[in-house]
Formats: sequence, C-alpha cells, structure tokens
Amino acid sequence: MRPRTDQSVDEPGWGPLARYIIAATLARTSDGGAVVAIVLMVTAGGGPGWLAGALGACITAPHLLGPFVARRLDTARDGRTVIAAASLAHGTALAAAVLLYPHTHPAVPAVLLVVSGLFGPLLTGGISSRLPAIAGHGQRRQRRAQGWDVATYGISGTVGPTLVAALAAWASPATAALTLAAGCFIAAAVIRFLPYAPAPGKAADVPRPIRTLTGILASGPLRRTLYLTVTVAFSVAALPIAAVAGTSALGVSASAAGLLTAAYGLGNLAGSAGVMIRPSRTEADRLTTRLAAVVGATLLLTTLAPSFPLALAAYAAAGIANAYFFAATLAARSEYAPDNARGQIFVWVGALKITAGSAGTAAAGALIGTSLLLPLLLATGLTLTATLLSSAERHHHRRRDPHPDLPLPKAPRSEQTTRAPGTGRTGGRAST
Repeated sequence: MRPRTDQSVDEPGWGPLARYIIAATLARTSDGGAVVAIVLMVTAGGGPGWLAGALGACITAPHLLGPFVARRLDTARDGRTVIAAASLAHGTALAAAVLLYPHTHPAVPAVLLVVSGLFGPLLTGGISSRLPAIAGHGQRRQRRAQGWDVATYGISGTVGPTLVAALAAWASPATAALTLAAGCFIAAAVIRFLPYAPAPGKAADVPRPIRTLTGILASGPLRRTLYLTVTVAFSVAALPIAAVAGTSALGVSASAAGLLTAAYGLGNLAGSAGVMIRPSRTEADRLTTRLAAVVGATLLLTTLAPSFPLALAAYAAAGIANAYFFAATLAARSEYAPDNARGQIFVWVGALKITAGSAGTAAAGALIGTSLLLPLLLATGLTLTATLLSSAERHHHRRRDPHPDLPLPKAPRSEQTTRAPGTGRTGGRAST
C-alpha cells in the first residue's frame, strides 16, 4: 500500500508523532550502536585493536560531511523519501560491510562503513528537521514534541549499545550489527508514513551548504545556538572519562563508573519527560543560554561531589540539565531557521555537535592522566565562558539594534526567509 501524500501537516492526534518516535528511535539506535557492533566484531574475530578503531572511525568521521548531502532535504518534493532512502542506504551499507568483512580485505568494509556513516546525519538532525511540520502550530505543541525527540536520542543512546552487547553475547557481533541494519529498514518504512509536508520553495531558492553555514554564523540566535551546542557537547563528553577515573577518589570500585553513567542517562530521560510535561515558554535564544549555564553548574557539581551518592545525584542532575538544553537547541533551530534551509541547519548543528563530542572525549582522555579534576574543570570553564559570551553578545546586539535577530543574512529575494513554524517570524532584515 502506498503512503498517503495528501495528509495535512496539522493532522491531529498521536498517530503522526508516534510514528515519528518509532522511526527516529529505530534509526538512531542503529546509528548509535553500529560503532560498538563493528568494534566487537573485529576484536571477537581476533583482529588488532587499531583495525577495530579504524573501522569504527569509518562510521563516525563521515558525520562531518553530512551537511554536504543534506541540501536534498530542502530541495526534494517529498523529504520523507530522502530520509527513508538514507535509512535504507545506511542499513544496507552496514549489513554489506559486516557480511563481507570475513571474506575480503578490510578496505572493502571500510569503504562501505564510510558510506553508511555518510548517511548518519540524515538519521539524526535530518529526521529532527521533519518534527516542526509533524508537531503542528503553536509553541507549546512544538516544544512538547521536541521533548519526545530528546527522549528518542536518550533511548537510542542507551538501547543501541546495550542491544549490541546482549546480542553479541547471545549470538555474535555480526548478528547484532545485522539486527541494527534491519532496524534501519523498518525505520525507512515508517518514515514513509509520516505526514507529507511540501517543499518550502524552488530548488534555486535553497542555499548551498557553505552559504547555509555562513547564514548560521551571521544570524545572532543561530550563531549562539551553534557555539553553545558545540561547547556543551564537548564538555559533557568528559563525563564518562571522569566517571571511570574518579571512582578511586570516591572510594568505590571501577565498575561503579557504570552506575554514574547510568545516572546521567536516566537523568537525561527524566529531563526529556519534564520538557514534555511542562514545555518552557521562554524565548529560545535566551533559554539556550540559561540552560547552558545550568549544564555548566552541574558539571561543577560532579567535580566537587565528596561522596559516591552525591556524585550519582550530580551526574543525574547533569543529565537532566543537558536534556533541557538539548530541547532548547532544537527549539532554536526550528524557530530561527528559514524554511528554505531548515534541513541543512539541523544537520549542520548536529554534525558539528557530534564532532565536538568526539573531540571532548579525546581531550578528556588526554588530560585525565594529568589530573582527575582537570577535564571537568576545563569543561565547566568552557561552558560558563560560552554562556557569558552568549549573554553579552545578545545584550550588545539589542542595545545597538532593537529589531530581533532573523535567520539568514539578507540575500537575493529568492533566498529570503519564510515563516518558521509556530513562531510567526517572517523574513526581513538580518542581524550582522
């Protein structure tokens, strides 16, 4: 049966959102668990550690190239087809790499994993770009739906690696990876049954990737959203490293680090539930700054916790704060992005966030040998500095120019912004 293409973007009820949650969770579980599956597959087969790391990087590194394939989201007549095709491609390339690994030179699965990773950003930020049309009009509905979106990230980030570990122990790592690929195929089918939303305009009106990035940097709210997102992602990536290294100072065994990271994950889910129950009405630009400051404060609490129970509470608080912050960044991307570049903006911010998270983990690992406190103290300092910069920048801009910041810098008429969903914004003079 062919999916309906005449559904209204304001379709009421839980149906469209439920389908979105299922599709997003399945696709993101595959994206998040694939690295673990590949590493386990190589090591279980007796492969060297460097090869396991290299093949894992083949999936994660291409995320940075995601913005250069994301323009299709904003030019396609039906964006659902683009995301469904990306999910199919991701799953197919992953499955092919797993099946060919024992029988070919490692370069062959490496190329396939690069292809798989290239479509990863369309399963994270790309899917999120569909949410404004699904949630319907009105700030409260939009932000409640964004709480659900944060929950799909939290669930997939927990379920993906756990599912891989369980299936690898019960059957084999290859079975686990193929299961993730099957989840992508199911997600693709569900994506095709999301509500249809027409293309925002002609392909000629959609900016190129670099033009979109310069537009983000020229727009006050989007620029602040970007550097706060990148800074917070870099900072919270230190938590798992600090959890492992800090157990001895807390007087517990190294295995207790899993409880700390679990507390963070549960806090993240609790925070997303809080956004669903009571969405904030604060302007998204201000909200991201305030919540980034809260994340910085909770990072400081994890550094100063004198006992294991207090450390558990601090990690849970950091998870809650980060969930609220993430939801606020989704709101900012949705409310300040112009329709003709929304998909690209979601993917640009998401790709740079993933890159920053990887860099944060690497930096924390390099610094932890110097001092147990140094990674989290650095993360706290960076986050609080970014919030001060954001607040000062917004205050300076509003004193100089009483008009609100608008999404993209002024361009030819064909590239000026249209109304963002649920915000009532229309294109006009851009910030500088």
